[in-house]
Order: sequence, then C-alpha cells, then structure tokens
Amino acid sequence: MFGSRRKTVIAKGLKIEGRVTAEGLVELNGQIEGELHGKSLIISRGAFVKGAVSADQVVVDGTIEGPIKGGEIILKSRAHVIGDIHHRSLSIETGASFEGRSVQTGRVKDSVTQPDEAAPQPTGKKPGKTAQDGNGDTSAGGVAGEGLK
Repeated sequence: MFGSRRKTVIAKGLKIEGRVTAEGLVELNGQIEGELHGKSLIISRGAFVKGAVSADQVVVDGTIEGPIKGGEIILKSRAHVIGDIHHRSLSIETGASFEGRSVQTGRVKDSVTQPDEAAPQPTGKKPGKTAQDGNGDTSAGGVAGEGLK
C-alpha cells in the first residue's frame, strides 16, 4: 500500500498550524490544525488533525475532525473521525468511530441495469399507497421511512 520511498514523520509533541503538503508518505504522530495533503497518510494512534485531509491512501488510527478525500481509506480500531469521507474504497474496523457521510467516488456504477421486460412495471400508484384488507391493515410496500416525517 505504501510503496513510497519518501517518508515524512511529524513527531508526537509537535503541533503544526497551517497547510501541510508532502509528495510521499506522511506519518502523523503529533497534531495539525489545518489541511494535510500527501500521496499516502498514516494518522497514528494519539495523532490529531483538525481540518481537511486528502491523499490516495489514508490510514487513520487517531482523530480527524474534518473531511477526508482519497482513494483507499482505512479506519483502524482506534480511529475517531468527525466529517464526511469521499473515497473509492472505505474499510472500517470494529471499534472505530465515524460521524459523517460516506460518499463513494470515481467508480463506474455497474450495478445500474436497464429495466427488464419480465420485471414488475410501475402501476402509476403513489409509493406507500397499498391495498387495505378488511381490518384496515395495509400490505407491505412503499418507501422506507415514509410516515416518519
């Protein structure tokens, strides 16, 4: 995953305020308040970022408060992320904490298919409007979450 020969280590106890950009691997053990950009990032256990993070590969075992944009994102068991994650792939280990939206990007939507002639066709009825039986109960159907408005 991290084949880069260039490595930058931001040591524990070091706090950087502002934008950090590196060409190779960045291993963060300290704190950054601002943006962090690199080819590959490791946010180690105990490390903290408050701001946007972006890289092709991001491994988080520390804390990020801000959005993450990248290709392969891995949230390790001690990760704590507050912010949206835009990714090609996302792995979340048991124990990780993630508050935000996960948005998959850069992938062909191969699961979208054309309507099949044998598939049920729309009836023109509004979703959620189903036939009632003699007891006033309705059959299953409609839009998930409808009625919770």
